[in-house]
Amino acid sequence: MTTTTDERPPATDERRASWLREHSELGVSVLLFLIGVLVLTDALTMTVDIAQRGPVGPKTVPLVVGTGLLVVAVLLAIDVLRGGRGESEGGEDVDLSEPGDWRTVLLLAGVFLAFAVLIGPVGFPVSGALLFWGAAYALGSRHLHRDPLIAAGLSLLTYVVFNNLLGVPLPGGPLMGVL
Repeated sequence: MTTTTDERPPATDERRASWLREHSELGVSVLLFLIGVLVLTDALTMTVDIAQRGPVGPKTVPLVVGTGLLVVAVLLAIDVLRGGRGESEGGEDVDLSEPGDWRTVLLLAGVFLAFAVLIGPVGFPVSGALLFWGAAYALGSRHLHRDPLIAAGLSLLTYVVFNNLLGVPLPGGPLMGVL
């Protein structure tokens, strides 16, 4: 019986799967490397409209972070290929035999997506309040009278601190003239 070049003995496939399982941390290394390349590309293509004084400008921090990500990715890959392994998570108070709580994850993802969509049209105070209240609800708080009030207060406080005290303009939406 002859085998073609496309067919591999099962032992080769099993060895490859075993090698990939033993070196799964390389996936983290690849992810860090890709993020580093993205950050560096974005930093190098950034246009600077303000007059820069001194050696530190708006490109400096992204360049340092991107370079750091690349260095960590390469060092992690070298460590993994030399046999280094991360310790398995023991799960202090987590039952690792239970499945993940996808309902909470999906609720939080929906809340963040709604915040991103609503921040432009309704402004930060309203969308922030919905974000804070939605996150509290998704994480298990069921105080339906108290939570929206705390979320609104926290959102307004955040808006005032960033907009008025720190000078970082946040979209005010319809409340722009009121606040």
